[in-house]
Amino acid sequence: MNFKNLREYLAWLYYQYLLITGIYVLEPWEKSIFNWVLFSAVAMAIYTSYVFVPIHVRLALEFFSGGQPESLVALMN
Repeated sequence: MNFKNLREYLAWLYYQYLLITGIYVLEPWEKSIFNWVLFSAVAMAIYTSYVFVPIHVRLALEFFSGGQPESLVALMN
């Protein structure tokens, strides 16, 4: 894929994004606010899943494997 095709493909993806979200009817300053809020929400969701999902998966595995989580073991001793 050469640079022109890649550029056209990215432009097509951006156009699809504008059509699907309906922000093509907004003014430029409204588009920037909408994109900023959307990007912030996606970034927070990615960060939260990166930080908290591994902890919850480990606790679920410990729970279903029959063991007790380390924090409960420390409290009982």
